[in-house]
Amino acid sequence: MCLAIPVKVVEVLPNQQAVIDLSGVRKVISTALLDTVQVGDYVILHVGYAIGKLDTDEALRTLDLFGELAMIESTPVEAIPS
Repeated sequence: MCLAIPVKVVEVLPNQQAVIDLSGVRKVISTALLDTVQVGDYVILHVGYAIGKLDTDEALRTLDLFGELAMIESTPVEAIPS
């Protein structure tokens, strides 16, 4: 299974690279597959490559869903209402 996640571009670098932020974690990624990337853009990240752009609202909704999943995964089974 492949997973791609929305991340925010915080710095555009030379050579088709950018620095992204995901919950305080920063990483240099490739933007070679996109025409243009600007600071503040949300991109879909897959194995170190930005593979598409998202509008801010869609990116934030998706990140909220990932956050909900993380909360569910960290909840002991006996604490989940049936």
